[in-house]
Amino acid sequence: MTYCPLVEPALASGMQSKLPSMAGLRAFEATARHLSFTRASIELNLTQSAISHQIRNLEELLGASLFDRVGNDIRLTDAGIEYLGPARSAITELQVAADRAIGRRQRDVLTIACLGTFAIKCLLPAMGGFMKAHPEIRLRVRTLTPFAQARPDDYDVSIQYGLDADWPGFSAHRISTEEIFPVCSPILLHGQHPLREPADLRHHFIVRTTSPLVLRDDWPLWQRKAGIDDLGFAGEIVCDLLYPTYQTAIEGLGVALGRSAVVRTDIANGRLVEPFSIRMPSPLGYHVVYPQQHANLTKVQRFVEWACGSLASDLRS
Repeated sequence: MTYCPLVEPALASGMQSKLPSMAGLRAFEATARHLSFTRASIELNLTQSAISHQIRNLEELLGASLFDRVGNDIRLTDAGIEYLGPARSAITELQVAADRAIGRRQRDVLTIACLGTFAIKCLLPAMGGFMKAHPEIRLRVRTLTPFAQARPDDYDVSIQYGLDADWPGFSAHRISTEEIFPVCSPILLHGQHPLREPADLRHHFIVRTTSPLVLRDDWPLWQRKAGIDDLGFAGEIVCDLLYPTYQTAIEGLGVALGRSAVVRTDIANGRLVEPFSIRMPSPLGYHVVYPQQHANLTKVQRFVEWACGSLASDLRS
């Protein structure tokens, strides 16, 4: 037997790791989210007394109260607020690890990682065709978090946005060309200040998609192409993601810059209109991206064929 001087004294002194149970963490997280033992018990399919018992055990383990009881209401204590973030992270990490382990054993499950706006506007509306063609493949869709690096072992194939050379070491196939142009609600197009020419934008709010991590704002480039470099707008609304940007435009609050692939359906359905016929080609586009070690998986091959064929054709229409 190998002697380990760091472990033996700890065993001799009876030291134990204070690790909470998963049941306790889930009971705490659900109760903290709902601020209700009753709602937590319904969500987790447990009795209210079982939820209370799990939280009481967790509080005893931590040596601190996680909730204050105020009449019929509860609220997080300072200790509860501090513990909630790590508890949620632990639950999420374990769930992702479990999904990953299960996914490796289930060869008929295809995990697709996709940017949220593209998933809602383009991928999911078209997935019926893939499902009909390949009923033997079960699907799992993960939303890619913008600006965060996804782990290749968390998905089989992904759809991402960028330049052709943005994924060294991966297989990548472009499925869309990209044009950038203003879009707005029909309410604005024919409203108090109609949009007949680019200079009419001076009467309107524009919607920018930008954040501290997104440095590219295409409005100045489009203004230059339209010959209105120095035009001032009535104001601006800034969103950090595309989906709220387009929803802001749909609600008639301002004019946004649309990406041709993801606004085509809203234009076809009349939720958005293109007020001018001035489009700016972009070097960026949507790509099917996957780790090279997944290239021989039949389920990945089937999806790539469909994405580069049927889905790409839809995006061009």
